[in-house]
Amino acid sequence: MSANSTVMEDETRLEQRLDRVVARAASPRGAAVVIATVSTSITVAAGILMTVADRKGFPSIGSGLWWAVQTVTTVGYGDHVPTTVAGRLVAAVVMLVGIGFLTVITAAITSTFVSRSRREQTLSGPSSPTEEQLTQIARRLERIEAALTDRPSG
Repeated sequence: MSANSTVMEDETRLEQRLDRVVARAASPRGAAVVIATVSTSITVAAGILMTVADRKGFPSIGSGLWWAVQTVTTVGYGDHVPTTVAGRLVAAVVMLVGIGFLTVITAAITSTFVSRSRREQTLSGPSSPTEEQLTQIARRLERIEAALTDRPSG
C-alpha cells in the first residue's frame, strides 16, 4: 500500500467521522450539543495534558484547566503560560485545533442548515411575489417556444 492511498483512507475515515458528527447536529439544539461537547472535550483534554507536560508551570489540574479555557476561548489573559518545550507543543496543538477543528465543525453544521433551508424553499415553491412573477414569465416563454416550434415553416 502506498503512502498516498494511506492518506486517502485516513481522509475518508476522518470525513466519515465528520459526517456522523454533522448528522447528529440535525437541529440547532443538536448542533449546540455537538459544539459544546467538542469544545468541552478539547478543553478538558488540553488542561490535563498541560498539567502533565509542564508540571512546573501548571502544578494542578485546576491551573491546567484554567489555561485551557483561556486558550480555547482565545481570551488568553497570559497569567499562565507554558514554559517547557512539551508545554508549548501542547499549547500549539490546542490553539490550532481550537481554531481549525471547531471552525470546521461549526461551518459544516451551518452549511447543513443552509442546504436544508434551500431545499425546503425549493420544495415549497416560490415564496415572494417576484419569484412568482418570474415563474409565470418562464411558463409563458415555454409556451411561446412550443408554439413557435409547432408552427409550420414556410
